[in-house]
Amino acid sequence: QVQLVESGGGLVQPGGSLRLSCTASPEHFSLYAMGWYRQAPGKQREFVAAIYSDGETNYADSVRGRFAISRDKSKSTVDLQMNTLRPEDTAVYYCRGGKSYNNWGQGTQVTVSS
Repeated sequence: QVQLVESGGGLVQPGGSLRLSCTASPEHFSLYAMGWYRQAPGKQREFVAAIYSDGETNYADSVRGRFAISRDKSKSTVDLQMNTLRPEDTAVYYCRGGKSYNNWGQGTQVTVSS
């Protein structure tokens, strides 16, 4: 059974940065496609970014140029570096992965507020 655990959320001021990590176990599942999604209060969960087994990446238009997804094979993690954060980035951020891309983590809260 794949387990995905997110970390790194918190409160940050507009314009600030945060780095989220998703740790996969067993470790080899971190080599499959993995993605980040988010859900703001009262809204549907939406795609943020993904990294595929060949290293290709994809981003939602709303975060392209501000967020960067990367894989750290030594730590079995997939990280999301978030820069120039905006209040509208406030949401619970979820990691998604697994062999069939149908496993989810429990989520980590990101709040962007002054």
